Amino acid sequence: MATPDVTPPVPPPGPPAPGDSDKSVAELVIDVSERASTLVREEIELAKAEISEKVGKLLRGSVVGLAAGVFAFLALILAMHGFAWLINDLFFDGETWPGFFIEAALFLLIAAAAGLFAYRSVQAGAPPLPEQAIAEAKRTKEMLEGDGGQ
Repeated sequence: MATPDVTPPVPPPGPPAPGDSDKSVAELVIDVSERASTLVREEIELAKAEISEKVGKLLRGSVVGLAAGVFAFLALILAMHGFAWLINDLFFDGETWPGFFIEAALFLLIAAAAGLFAYRSVQAGAPPLPEQAIAEAKRTKEMLEGDGGQ
């Protein structure tokens, strides 16, 4: 009579069979391959994020630089208009030209401030290289080559 609650005895552990060690090495190779693939994907995502941040800074700087150019152009128009009134006053009696020069000076101050902001923004974003991703890739390469921290 066999009792249903009895489990068969477990054989004692012995040396692994030849197929078992090959299987574990194959599993290790697959695991390393998957981790390397994940690492590469994460490095690419880091590079994308870093580049998009720098492109945003370049774009902001370019837009403000364009605004600075518009203000400088407007100041040039006003300065030329003021110069015309100056000539009118030198040769014809009148005092309306100083207002044009004061307004032109204000436009030039705005253009200078916007140009400075644009210059700093472009400097902060150029060149748009993924520096953090490159540094991380170099550290990963060193670690994989066996030089990691030794």
